[in-house]
Amino acid sequence: MQPKRFMSAFWALAKPYWVSEERAKGLLLLAAVVGLTLGLVWINVEINLWYNKFYNAIQEKKLHEFYFLLGKFTLLALAFIVMWVYRLYLQQMLQIEWRTWLNERYLADWLRERAYYRLQLLERGTDNPDQRISDDLRMFVESTLSLALGVLSAVVTLASFVAILWTLSGPLTVGGFTIPGYMVWFAVVYAIVGSWLTHRIGRPLIRLGFEQQRYEADYRFSLVRLRENSEGVALYRGERGELENFRERFANVIGNWWSIMKKQKQLGWFTSAYGQLAVIFPFVVAAPRYFSGAMQLGGLMQTASAFGQVQGALSWFVDAYVSFASWKATVDRLIGFHASLDYAREEADRLDGDRVVGERPELSLEGLALALPQGAPLLAPTSLALRRGEHVLVTGPTGAGKSTLFRAIAGIWPYWKGRIALPHGARLLFLPQKPYLPIGTLKYVACYPADEAGMSDAQVAEALRAVDLGALADDLGRAENWAQVLSGGEQQRLAFARALLNRPDWLFLDEATASLPDDAQARLYRLLRERLPGTTVVSIGHRANLAEFHDRHIAWQHAGEAAPALAAA
Repeated sequence: MQPKRFMSAFWALAKPYWVSEERAKGLLLLAAVVGLTLGLVWINVEINLWYNKFYNAIQEKKLHEFYFLLGKFTLLALAFIVMWVYRLYLQQMLQIEWRTWLNERYLADWLRERAYYRLQLLERGTDNPDQRISDDLRMFVESTLSLALGVLSAVVTLASFVAILWTLSGPLTVGGFTIPGYMVWFAVVYAIVGSWLTHRIGRPLIRLGFEQQRYEADYRFSLVRLRENSEGVALYRGERGELENFRERFANVIGNWWSIMKKQKQLGWFTSAYGQLAVIFPFVVAAPRYFSGAMQLGGLMQTASAFGQVQGALSWFVDAYVSFASWKATVDRLIGFHASLDYAREEADRLDGDRVVGERPELSLEGLALALPQGAPLLAPTSLALRRGEHVLVTGPTGAGKSTLFRAIAGIWPYWKGRIALPHGARLLFLPQKPYLPIGTLKYVACYPADEAGMSDAQVAEALRAVDLGALADDLGRAENWAQVLSGGEQQRLAFARALLNRPDWLFLDEATASLPDDAQARLYRLLRERLPGTTVVSIGHRANLAEFHDRHIAWQHAGEAAPALAAA
């Protein structure tokens, strides 16, 4: 990315917080941190002036002035320590405020309009969004503030010490040509050459840092996947395959880290030599004036100190290059993530059909056509109406697109055309074959997505007993990862209890009883008719005995070479 485009994209990431309604505290903290940073530069200027007097006092053996200057240095040092500690403390407070705001915004953007789901379908290559929100945002805030304050300190230090160094260094005559303030020019040339060489050597660290964050996130995700699917792996005895997968992903982490180490070693050779040379360089350059008697020992020490400050300010880029490379990689990942979220929403708007809230009491599909992300058709334009209170069975071969039909009705599938008209105020609930069970108390899981505060313990316990989960009725306050605690059949029973508690107007069941025996399936479907008489139930299933629990049967049917369509069976 070109520097101008990069800075524009970076500003788009950084600006929103500083113009938001919550900016007041952040601006106040920033002003305090900037003020303390300037205060630290002022103390460094005072210490530089102190050098001249202190070493002159030593040279001239003025004991009284020597002790007086020691006392002055003590006060300056104490002030420096207090300012440095509080600058760090307030800077960390600012990091918390900014990161909290960014975290809330990115979570909302990721969840808004189901972008988290659409990103997986649209193949945008946004790996590990969880890592970008948890780690990249933290690194972005920390590095941006650290580097920005570092630049500010370098600029102010440079402005403060250039005049001092210019005055102290005096002119230098070489071959009849006089160079005024010659040490300033030495510092400028020294820093420019050092910065250029640093960038030439260390530039690959930006790409390597980007890859390292991705490989680390991939490895961590694979470990989490094993924990979440431990029973399946154990049943398949897939430990060997999992171990090979872990080794492969960890090898990527270590291989890339070796590349970073090698490049940092090359950079370290140069920056170490550069830093060590900077210690002695000002003495070598200023020595002719000292030994000629043009300046005293105090002037020599002050000149060396001022040169170090100017050279250090000009060489800020050299010292901060590794941090800059890491920051650049982090910003690139966040820019890509932000662009992917925008793309997911824009693409969804372009691809989706017309989804409206109608005045009619039924849910109607008008010319609904479904397709795969690659463009292959799943369902030819089809129209049908789902009337209030009826039970409808949808059948078709595996992979035909039955679940995708439900996704389109739910509003999460972007590859469809036509019109879906929902009744005004209709409440829809979808129960997939493998229910989603969030981590939390059993009451929270059973009521999900409704607010558990709106349900009494007695209501939830009664719903659990109704679906033959009475053994859990006394465990409503128990928090677990219920997806690992309950069997597949128990999870499906819990999903039916969720339907009883949420009382939707339209209930969509996608193989929702596949893990249950026929008698349990029959009991649960009769329970729906008894407890939710006004609810429209639309089921996907393959069992022949499902038909007896439904009023209407719709099937996927092929018509020659054309895409299949829905028709009454």
